[in-house]
Amino acid sequence: MSKFRTHNCGEIRRENVGETVKIAGWIQTVRNLGGLIFIDVRDQYGITQAVTSGKGELAEKVAHIPNESTVSIEGKVKLRGEGLTNESMPTGEVEIDIEKIEILGKRLKDLPFEINTDKETREELRLQYRFLDLRNEKLKQNILLRSKIIQFLRTQMIERGFTEVQTPILTSSSPEGARDYLVPSRVHPGKFYALPQAPQQFKQLLMVSGIDKYFQIAPCFRDEDARADRAPGEFYQLDMEMAFAEQEDVFEVMEKVMYETFIEFSDRKVAEYPFPRIAYKDAMLKYGSDKPDLRNPLIIQDVTDIFQDTEFNAFKNKTIRVIVTPDIKDKPRRFFDEMVDFATTECGAKGLAWVKVLEDGKLQGSIAKFIDEVHTKRLMERTGLKPNSAMFFIADTENVAANIAGEIRKELGKRLDLIEKDIFKFCWIVDFPMYELSDEGKIEFCHNPFSMPQGGMEALESKNPLDILAYQYDIVCNGIELSSGAVRNHDPQLMIKAFDIAGYSKEVIEEKFSALFNAFHYGAPPHAGIAPGVDRMIMLLTDEPNIRSVIAFPMNSKAQDLLMGSPGNVTEEQLRDVHIKLDLKENK
Repeated sequence: MSKFRTHNCGEIRRENVGETVKIAGWIQTVRNLGGLIFIDVRDQYGITQAVTSGKGELAEKVAHIPNESTVSIEGKVKLRGEGLTNESMPTGEVEIDIEKIEILGKRLKDLPFEINTDKETREELRLQYRFLDLRNEKLKQNILLRSKIIQFLRTQMIERGFTEVQTPILTSSSPEGARDYLVPSRVHPGKFYALPQAPQQFKQLLMVSGIDKYFQIAPCFRDEDARADRAPGEFYQLDMEMAFAEQEDVFEVMEKVMYETFIEFSDRKVAEYPFPRIAYKDAMLKYGSDKPDLRNPLIIQDVTDIFQDTEFNAFKNKTIRVIVTPDIKDKPRRFFDEMVDFATTECGAKGLAWVKVLEDGKLQGSIAKFIDEVHTKRLMERTGLKPNSAMFFIADTENVAANIAGEIRKELGKRLDLIEKDIFKFCWIVDFPMYELSDEGKIEFCHNPFSMPQGGMEALESKNPLDILAYQYDIVCNGIELSSGAVRNHDPQLMIKAFDIAGYSKEVIEEKFSALFNAFHYGAPPHAGIAPGVDRMIMLLTDEPNIRSVIAFPMNSKAQDLLMGSPGNVTEEQLRDVHIKLDLKENK
């Protein structure tokens, strides 16, 4: 039995009436009603009300304890007075008649914000005082739920025969997409470790070593800009890899893990597996995104061929994508004008053409006069355009048209209230291109450089690199990319050829990926894996719009830890220890 408590605050119930108990926690509120003083005491497990007479030495002490101080209270449990129960609280039928109260930790400073009631405090201040912000019930519950989800994920993987292995945090720098965080070496002057962007090479080395199924809840470190669904600096993923496995083997495991996790921790419906498989090319055409939200029923269609003979300058020699809406006869002209404004100001579009079909089948809208009866008939046959529906046109280069159409699709789904509610819809995006062109026109890897090309060596040697597909896949839920994965390229000769196409010589592979490349010469098994983002999963399950709300101690959007003052300055002695001299002239 603890010196400070016999019960947690949230445990006191009707069956404890008559018992003398001791609780400990934070004073959430003090209500001095003159004849009686009520205090609510809060801990991780809930809130219990305690009461004392409004007179005497005990009352004087209770009345002057600042809220958010920690106390230990001893007293007898009794039922609340008639009509005074609080049905919204598990402890709402009872209260503790205070006999003794001990102040364990008195609040000595003014609160920078009210813990549970102030919703207007700017995020920077909340992050600076994150230890106070974590007392907020909603945020606290997010962190407690995070713990349960991680435990559940770990249990599921172990039950499916996976072995948990921890991989190094200090490793070597390698070109894996994002900027590395570098750590200078004290004992090796001028050399640096890097924090791992992911355990990618280590988990593949485990496959070569004979570990059949590996997993860990892995920390990953990338010097990237923050987004609503991306934390700068570090994040966690459910990292897994399987030996003697193909793409479908990974899908079979991960679909069950995702489904069981979302069913366990949400009251929403979860679309059952197998999840839809959507080729990357089809995703970009139909949804304008490689992370489509399948709750949105709107589909993008290509009508470029219908207008190949058009004299309308805005459509000439352009890729033309259209989105057909359901019946929107009640929408005023302002609705269409606002969509045009959204396209031009938020999406960078040059414009947004639209028409709607009247009851008599005639077109009305910004470009109606440029679409004759022949084109109208073709559009209706192709797209299902009907009276009272509308059509939005996006005309540009293929890539730009796809991206803008994707944003218009999402916005229309919101403004027309078409997004299916209270459901999680997963899908796999498959058949990613192995290569893509950079802005400078250089061939580079599109996804993961360690991926197996579809068609193997024959494809690498005979196909246009931009036509080669890879065994790469993403898992997406409600428009959020949860994870990327791939069947790995475990053949050294295939690796040499694949990297050569992207402009990397064999010497570069041997230097940057020496361990992995060397290991593949010693009997490497076929293997495949994936790594769903834990933070993003929890963000979806808690319905939080920002990933920082599910991380105990996050950085802000500028990659600063305002609580600990990081990044911060270090002493000259510390710099000398690691053989570094600063040159800050550019920042002056």
